[in-house]
This record gives sequence, C-alpha cells and structure tokens, in this order.
Amino acid sequence: MSGTGIVRVGLVGCGGIAQGKHIPNLLKKQGAEIAAISDVRGEQYLAKVCAQHGLTGVKLCADYREVLADSGIDAVHVCTPNASHARITIEALDAGKHVMCEKPMASSLEEAEAMVAAARRSGRKLTICANNRFTPAMWYLKQRCAAGELGEIYFAKAHCVRRRGVPVWGDFLDVDKQGGGPVLDLGTHALDLALWMMDNYRPRKVTGKLFHKLGPQGSQANPYGAWDPERFTVEDSGFAMIELENGAMIWLETSWALNTRDERPVSVTLCGTLAGSDVTDGLTINTERGGRLVDEAVVLSPRTIPFYEPEQIYGPQLEISQWIDALRTGGQPVVRPEEMYTVQKIIQAVYDSGRQGESVYL
Repeated sequence: MSGTGIVRVGLVGCGGIAQGKHIPNLLKKQGAEIAAISDVRGEQYLAKVCAQHGLTGVKLCADYREVLADSGIDAVHVCTPNASHARITIEALDAGKHVMCEKPMASSLEEAEAMVAAARRSGRKLTICANNRFTPAMWYLKQRCAAGELGEIYFAKAHCVRRRGVPVWGDFLDVDKQGGGPVLDLGTHALDLALWMMDNYRPRKVTGKLFHKLGPQGSQANPYGAWDPERFTVEDSGFAMIELENGAMIWLETSWALNTRDERPVSVTLCGTLAGSDVTDGLTINTERGGRLVDEAVVLSPRTIPFYEPEQIYGPQLEISQWIDALRTGGQPVVRPEEMYTVQKIIQAVYDSGRQGESVYL
C-alpha cells in the first residue's frame, strides 16, 4: 500500500461484472485507485473499457500475470469466468496480493480448500463476493443478530424459490458443465445468509432431496424464454435439512421451476429464543412484549424532509467500500473465505445426499 494509504487495485477480467460493479464502485471509494486492468480480449478492448468509464493512467494487460507481477499493486479483483477463479486467486495470493474473488468461490470443494490454504500461507486477505449480505434488509438484520436481540437462533429457513425463473442462457442447464441447478445457483446465497445470521459454521448432518420434474416438461411461461427439455439436465428444485453441531437446524429451499404461489427471493426466516424475523412482507421482527405478541415492521428507507436526502450506502457500493476499508485499517473483511468454504461444503453435501438417497455426515 502506498504511503498515502491508497489501495492500488488490479482487475483481472473486464466483462460485465467488472464494469457494472467493480469499476464504478472503486471509482466512488476514497482511498482506492484502479491501477491496472486485464482481459484476454487484449489492449484494444481494454482501451475501450477505460474510455467508457473515464479511466486514465491505468496499466492495460492482455496477460493477467503482468498484474500479479506489478509490485505497486496491493489488491487484485478476480472477475473472470468461474472455472478460473481458484487458479488466478491462488496465484495472486502467492504473489503477495490481497484478493477479492467474484462468486462462486470455486468449481470444486478441493479448489475452495486450496484457496483458503493459500490465503493462510501468504498472510494476505481473501474475500469472496456475497452480495446478498449487503442489501439494506440483511445488513440491518445482521446487526440485530450480532447484538443478541434474537437470542439463540436455533432454527432458520434459507429461501430462494422461483415459480418460474429458469436461466436459459449459457451452460446453466448442463449438469456436466455447471455441476448443478438452483441448489448451486441460488441455494449458495440463501445458505450463506442463514449461517451468517446464526454465526454458526459447524455443520454435522445434511439430508438433501433433488427434483427433476418440470425441466423435462418445458414451459412457455418462463420469463427468460422457453427452455429445451433435452438440455435441462440439472435439478429444477432442491431442498435440504441441515443439522449443526449444537443442534440448530436450517431448512434450505430452492427452485427455478416449482408449481407454488409461495415465491421468495434470496432471504432468511430466523427463529430465536428472544425473537424471530422474516421478510414475508418487508423485514419484520416478531417477539413477545407486555403479555402480547408483537410484530415490528422495520422501516429501511428513511423518510426525507425537503432539501435533505440522507446518504445510504448499501449493495455493491457497501461491499466494495468495506473491503477497501479492511485493507486500509488491517481489519477483517465482512466475508471470510472460511465461511464461504463451509457454504460450498454444505452445498456439495446436499448434492451428495440427494444423489445417494441418504444423509451425509460432515
């Protein structure tokens, strides 16, 4: 890091996620500087990226190894296709760089474990993008959980249920290339929220069930367009019961296609000894007070007065901001690699259990 405390960042991969999220939010963050960008499409493409975002004085690298070799770069953001996340992250950590890696963490549990080991070996910070933690509702709820206001959280539901919401582009439907369907694509985010709120990363047993019922039928009602039933080889819905070592339980429910009216975005329902919470109709805290059951609706958008608009930073801007602050102050990032490794470990167990027809003990 420079003597002025500026974190100099190199981006590896300059596609949609880099341009839509990383570049604009790094530009907003005081104390951060984009020093280099890299993409396999070459310097001409990178020059266009710079022009579109008003970047000047930035090193353009067709080979990402030039970014890793630059001693003036403090941190690397890995925004490449999923299959290369682990390899580039490990190389960057071994080159002495802090790393923010886009989701998913890795293509396999073994790769994820190697990433955690590389971070420990190098002494550098590693974080994985878990964007759902930074929404206004989930960020607020975490503060209440951390303050102990829900007491011991002993049961949670991790949701992401779509009635129809099958991604028909790319390799999403190909089990050989993608590895899984909604359990992997959506369940990862929902499970991460539940474990984070509970602050409990010690799973004991996973019982999963995978369904491939609606995929072979096709659908004209899918908002992303009709899918080819012959290509739909992943599950269309998946469910799991996860038991933690202290006896707490998590119910995981995910689907791309399910005949239900109970659709839910990525979210959690929590049941604690002092209170519970859900986002069925906005964020609500439920408890007992004065001999009555009480539901407290949380107002997440502050009421404004004329000529004054309170500043609120959430979402990708908060995600990037807290990461840069952690590097500048020596603190810990919000998302730790060991946490995301545990999420991936449980998700793998859901698939193993679903395919074997029996519970998996971790």
